[in-house]
Amino acid sequence: MPLVEVTLVEGRTPAQLRALITALTDAVEAAVEAPRDSIRVVLREVPATHWAAGDVTIAERRRDRP
Repeated sequence: MPLVEVTLVEGRTPAQLRALITALTDAVEAAVEAPRDSIRVVLREVPATHWAAGDVTIAERRRDRP
């Protein structure tokens, strides 16, 4: 049973998340010939204030953009 876990900064629409689930399922099915109903996809959405790179959060990066 393949399990795909994706962590994203929150803010995408339900339609975008649904499309991602379908695309990931399609990719796993094709790549490893797994039965579609055995594929699990977990999407974790994280607030922009809780994700940082180089000690700068995504929220801060967005705020400081010109």
